[in-house]
Amino acid sequence: MMRSLFSGVAGLKTHQTRMDVIGNNIANVNTTAYKSQSMVFSDLLYQTTQYATGANSTTGRGGTNARQIGLGSKTGAISTSITTQGSAQTTNNPFDIMITGDSFFVVSNGSQNFFTRDGSFTIDGSGNLVMSTTGYKVMGWQVDPDTGEIVADTVSALTIMSADNLYVEPEATTAAYVSGILDKNDTDVSSTSGRIITLSFYDNLGYQYTAKFSVHSKDSEGYYRVQLDDILDSEGVSLVTKYNLSNINQIASFGSDSDLSTTELYKINTDEVSYDSDSQTYSLNISLSELLDGYSSNALLVAAGSSTVTSIGSTAVSDITTTPYTVSEGTTVTVSASVTLTQDQLEAEPYNLIYVDDEDTYYTVNSDGETVPVGTDDANAVTWEEALQAMSGLEDVSSVTVTGDGSDRTISFTVDLETNQDSSWNGSGFGVTLTYPDDEEAILEQVFNLESGDGVNYAISYIAPNGYAQITATETNSGYELVFDVDTGYFSYIGSQNNDSVTLDFNTSASTLTGDTVSLTHFEDIDIDFSSVSMYNNGGTSTVTATSGANDGYSTGSGRKLGEMTGIEVGSDGKITATYDNGVTKLLGQIVVANFANASGLAKAGDNLYSTTMNSGEFDGVGEDITASGGTMTSGVLEMSNVDLSSEFTEIITTQRGFQANSRIITVSDSMLEELVNLKR
Repeated sequence: MMRSLFSGVAGLKTHQTRMDVIGNNIANVNTTAYKSQSMVFSDLLYQTTQYATGANSTTGRGGTNARQIGLGSKTGAISTSITTQGSAQTTNNPFDIMITGDSFFVVSNGSQNFFTRDGSFTIDGSGNLVMSTTGYKVMGWQVDPDTGEIVADTVSALTIMSADNLYVEPEATTAAYVSGILDKNDTDVSSTSGRIITLSFYDNLGYQYTAKFSVHSKDSEGYYRVQLDDILDSEGVSLVTKYNLSNINQIASFGSDSDLSTTELYKINTDEVSYDSDSQTYSLNISLSELLDGYSSNALLVAAGSSTVTSIGSTAVSDITTTPYTVSEGTTVTVSASVTLTQDQLEAEPYNLIYVDDEDTYYTVNSDGETVPVGTDDANAVTWEEALQAMSGLEDVSSVTVTGDGSDRTISFTVDLETNQDSSWNGSGFGVTLTYPDDEEAILEQVFNLESGDGVNYAISYIAPNGYAQITATETNSGYELVFDVDTGYFSYIGSQNNDSVTLDFNTSASTLTGDTVSLTHFEDIDIDFSSVSMYNNGGTSTVTATSGANDGYSTGSGRKLGEMTGIEVGSDGKITATYDNGVTKLLGQIVVANFANASGLAKAGDNLYSTTMNSGEFDGVGEDITASGGTMTSGVLEMSNVDLSSEFTEIITTQRGFQANSRIITVSDSMLEELVNLKR
């Protein structure tokens, strides 16, 4: 009878334990990645009152079974439904990750690795990927800095938002290609400037530049020339100007130079030039504006509007009877200007005189910084000549006349200027003799309108009395020869046969016009492929363009600016990839997982964490790619609890009934004991 009491007590305890398990399941019905538990019963102990006997052939007696009385139930096992996948909940947070399969994330508290199915991660202040609930660091594999590939090694913390990962280094352009159609009837190709092609590229500091090339047609069909014209910075300023250099070849070389000379007859412009057969000289008119070079912006002369040449050297103009008159270089030319200024002009820039109406007087500032009247008998005043000299910077201001009253007052005066003749006079005024070959450049520019430059130099071979000249034009051909098959229009070669590409070769330094040295080591040589260019009829329009990067489908060597991180993505294999605003993607690391032979043998450590036990199997410290076991990771999704409420409530009912039945064992046993005690009465 006492045994039944203890059996009832054991049953009550066991059912209470089962209720505890069920209560914990229901309490965690909304816990991320929680795995429900279940409990199984087992019988406790048995008291054997008679052991089993076997048959006896001697006596002929049969065997008997053992007589055993049970002592109740106990908790047989509490197992975790570790492999049952919970439902998915979308969060759209890229760091919320759900595992599909039987694997576990590996996290660390700094001294011990734990395992979890809870993928609610976040970034801490140091840029580490951590659990949002505990701050434990998420472990994974790192990236080899040399190859950019994942290294499967001992797991370590994933610091994905480190300073190195927030930006991606710039990269110099090392490859480019030219594509499109080159139409031989394109007028740009046959022009002096050629068909312009621009190539945008980067140096190794991330600065952007534009290289300007030009394509020129040659005498033979299918033959062209490609040359480098200039390199501009991001603001459109030529590097030749920016670095104070003499030519673009100091920056980079693109092919070699070769000269092509042609000689033609040119007609002299007889409207501007006259020829004296006796002296065999050509006369060219010059303008007064050129004589006054250096004075043209002077306020007094601008106001004057007209000036007169009074003498050339020691000879007065009135005494010159020869036309044209020869002026040698360095001769002093004297010019007289007559100027009339109104009150409004005197009160404006650059004179800034102050007129006081009630005093009928102008005021100015003298050399001592004092405001003094102008043109009066006051001892502190300045004369008109002194005031006008100070304001204009001109000497010999004289013959000042003041007329009118008040605001109608005007100031008139004369001024004498002296300037030296140079060799760039043109226009009309009076004659200057130019005698070949002493001033060949001036004759070319002013007589024939030919100016050397832009790769072409002109030289006079002979000037005939009939107004014609024989002039040789020497064109410097630079760059590379570009050749096409005239029958098919296909690209043949550039530079030399069998060459598909040529190199824009940057120098390491350049010497400025002032003798300083400019470093050019931030540039990388660029290999430019021309094999995609074709020579077809396109209505006289060429479509040739240059693109940075190799024509390999991957834009290898295209270069890039400094990139700032704009987003992070976690792939189905756990690889974390960052995107940057320069178009680059960078692998930052890989979240790895752990698998166990008996995942149900893991011990719950709280906070959605598990730790290894002797029955779960050990973690090897390396982990594995989740795809190796057929699993995946889904970003922006969390795994929910796998608790089945309908099952749990059913278990509650059966547990309650079991508990109730066991309580009845105690009640009935107590009644029986009571009856036994009552026998004494």
